[in-house]
Amino acid sequence: MILAILEGIVMCFVLLIICVVGITDGPVGMVFFYEKEVQDKAIELGLTTRETINKRKMITFISLLVPQFLLVPLMVYQVNGASDFKTAAVQMTVIYLISGLFDRIFIDWYWVGKTKAWIIPGTEDMRPYIYGKTLIGKWVSTLIDFPILAVIIAWVVSQL
Repeated sequence: MILAILEGIVMCFVLLIICVVGITDGPVGMVFFYEKEVQDKAIELGLTTRETINKRKMITFISLLVPQFLLVPLMVYQVNGASDFKTAAVQMTVIYLISGLFDRIFIDWYWVGKTKAWIIPGTEDMRPYIYGKTLIGKWVSTLIDFPILAVIIAWVVSQL
């Protein structure tokens, strides 16, 4: 279980690196994580286009999903040596929950919500950038979808 906790921390760094790279040229680079109103305002201000937002969203989601679907199971099965469904499901759940909580608490609440790093000029009055249905959806995804994902991956691998 110690390895799973350490691997959860590794996944936090993977997420952090993706975010740092994503906002290298400013937070508008990851405006697709913001509410639609903020995206529309960024377009209106000439900071980006819908096409650029969609392109960056696709690239970022691929760079987020590949580690989730490949790196996590690889760590659990190859590094940790999990060989049964229950062990793998529990370890992947721990890893996903650690990285998900890091995302909700450090990235969304603190970094995006409390620092200036993610402020898009001209949209300051629209803060907080993550609220309502989006915020609830992110928490549901972290607390419900990630454990379900762990179970599904463990089940699929156990069938091989």
